[in-house]
Amino acid sequence: MKIFSFFKTAQATDLKAVARSLADDLAKRYPPELDNTPGKQVSISRLTRIMEDLCQRVVEFQATHKLGWIKKAKLANHVKWELKERGYTKKFTDFATEAIVVHLNK
Repeated sequence: MKIFSFFKTAQATDLKAVARSLADDLAKRYPPELDNTPGKQVSISRLTRIMEDLCQRVVEFQATHKLGWIKKAKLANHVKWELKERGYTKKFTDFATEAIVVHLNK
């Protein structure tokens, strides 16, 4: 079954680590509690800056690692799962994932 080991790369763990790092950074700058509390809202400009910084980190990762369409999808899914596990709303999770996918495909 050595043929299947060809498809397993060390980068799979890199993708999980990058997703975890992005989620950690996001949680520090925009905690899930703010996302879940309707009374407390972060300004649009602050949220935009946070998302632009995260997307820039993803683009920098892509520049140093070869990401095909499968690895891009895996990275986006890992980020989405990390955000869901941390307690972000579905609306925000979908928004953040879409922003990352758009920046990966530029």
